[in-house]
Amino acid sequence: MESPVKHIVALIMIVVLFLGCGNPETQVDTNIEVPVSVEEISLKNIEEYFTTTGTVDATGEVMLLSEITGFYRKAINPQTSRPYALGDYVSKGEILVYLDNPEQENTIRMESITLNLEISEQEFEKQQALYELGGVTLRELKNAESSYINAKYNYENAQFQLAKMKITAPFDGIIVDMPYYTEGVKVGSNSDLVQLMNYSTLAMEVSIPGKQLGQVTVGQPVRVMNYTMPDKLLPGKIAQVSPALNPETRSFKATVDIDNPDLLLRPGMFVKAEIVTSKSDSTIVIPKDVMLTRRNRRTVFIVESGFARERRINGGLENPDEMEVVEGLATGERLVVSGFETLRNGSRVTIVR
Repeated sequence: MESPVKHIVALIMIVVLFLGCGNPETQVDTNIEVPVSVEEISLKNIEEYFTTTGTVDATGEVMLLSEITGFYRKAINPQTSRPYALGDYVSKGEILVYLDNPEQENTIRMESITLNLEISEQEFEKQQALYELGGVTLRELKNAESSYINAKYNYENAQFQLAKMKITAPFDGIIVDMPYYTEGVKVGSNSDLVQLMNYSTLAMEVSIPGKQLGQVTVGQPVRVMNYTMPDKLLPGKIAQVSPALNPETRSFKATVDIDNPDLLLRPGMFVKAEIVTSKSDSTIVIPKDVMLTRRNRRTVFIVESGFARERRINGGLENPDEMEVVEGLATGERLVVSGFETLRNGSRVTIVR
């Protein structure tokens, strides 16, 4: 039979263990070192921006139509030595399609009109010389001048009519559509022939929440990216801003001009735009994902002499990834960027890379 003393000792030990486990002042083993990664705080630049999305459109776009009836014939691209095709780059003034029409040419009678212009010009010059010598009257000089002017108008009009038989590029661009016609087939007037785009610069219309109305102005910088090319940022700027809100969506319209010299973006692409509202240079900037929120205050950890020190910070500008720190940190301090989740103020740490 066990001694009563042993029972009493066992009971006392149980009570001591129970009280020890429930004591809020019990300390963790401070000799355990928590591995962390740090980053030395230095001065950086930060931009505050918000994002929006939209579809980009070419700033230069046209569908070239036939103005007369003619027999379809593609012109030869001098750069490829073959008929013009989709994707070809063309320069302003290049002939892309011919509409051959012998009947139109005979009606215009270009050779006769040209000859009449030459004769009228020579007669006018002759009458001018005679008038200076007193050989003809002023009426005779004016009649010669009138005939010359009419001949010149007829010649220019004939040139306009002949030009309708040649479809030319009105600006530098790329052929994006060229409806198929069999070579030599007769094409009627007002038919689609060539769609041309210039998208070295692009335009995008965006819808922005009304709360941002006072923060968006013409000329404001914008960064644009496509989701398939997240590392390719293209510069742009706000071109127009509507001063009125849409009563249904409580948003306002703005247009963005985008520089696209390497043609990375194509018309019709859906893109994301970052509209920069303010920026700060040479300031303390930290990643937002290293911050903890405790009692509605933002805190971070730094390392001093092998121990973690908790710091309360006050922020300034911020964007989705970073925040400016205006109070609580100094340059040269070592900010914990990894392993901070389990830290307490005063935890012993070891720095790993």
